[in-house]
Amino acid sequence: MNGFLDEYEMYLTDEKKLSSNTLECYMRDIHQYIIFLEDRKLYDIRATRSSHIEDYMDSIRKQGVSSSTILRKLSSLRSYYGFLMRKNYIKEDPTINFEGPKNERKLPSVLTPQEVNRLLAQPCGQDPKSIRDKAMLELLYATGIRVSEIISLKVSDIDIKKKQLICYSSGKKRIVPVEPNAFHYLKIYLEEARNELIRNKDEKTLFVNLHGKPMTRQGFWKIVKCYKEKAKINKDITPHTLRHSFAIRLLNKGADIKVVQKMLGHSDLSTTQIYTQFQFPNTKSK
Repeated sequence: MNGFLDEYEMYLTDEKKLSSNTLECYMRDIHQYIIFLEDRKLYDIRATRSSHIEDYMDSIRKQGVSSSTILRKLSSLRSYYGFLMRKNYIKEDPTINFEGPKNERKLPSVLTPQEVNRLLAQPCGQDPKSIRDKAMLELLYATGIRVSEIISLKVSDIDIKKKQLICYSSGKKRIVPVEPNAFHYLKIYLEEARNELIRNKDEKTLFVNLHGKPMTRQGFWKIVKCYKEKAKINKDITPHTLRHSFAIRLLNKGADIKVVQKMLGHSDLSTTQIYTQFQFPNTKSK
């Protein structure tokens, strides 16, 4: 049963060039499948049939795992059996006609317009930290950029005259317009707070922490959590929640879904379409 695993692992490493994490995931899935077969007294992978795949998937489903996990495990099996077919170790691929469950995508956590207004109203002080926090929250909600993008912004990525910024994600560059209200708070941060926070005048990162170092994902998450509690919002939210809320706001205002897709930097339109399932009353938000 394990006779082909070493060769398969070399194939994934040398030919497919999988990362260590992805490789570990593939191999773990295959080992779990083999244990399942051996528990049923089947010790030769070449003797497996589609009925074994179906039984295995049923056993996973009964464990209460998500559809996405089942599909991932099925993908691992297809990869392994495909390898065995190419090597002529088996004559038939038992996964070839097997259909997995539909991947039911979980709806993201979002904020209502009222909740957004309460959250954005929390950082109201005139100290450098409050000014920074206000600028970051307003900018995130006004642009829908990713957390990784906002903490990676450089001062040089901001175009003051055109009121836009440059984002880089997965090696791709996109221009993102910034709404006037958010740009107003961004300018205040640049003019009044950033120089008070940085320790090194050569620091290029736009948003820094209280030690003058680039803001981290964890640091910004704590900021959002703090203001969420002050705003008495009874939801588990993250910085990404503002990205989701931004997309829904645009769609509820009648924006074309392809425009929203471009703003968010989604490569696949289906990723953006999930937001069409939300509809809030026509209440005002910033």
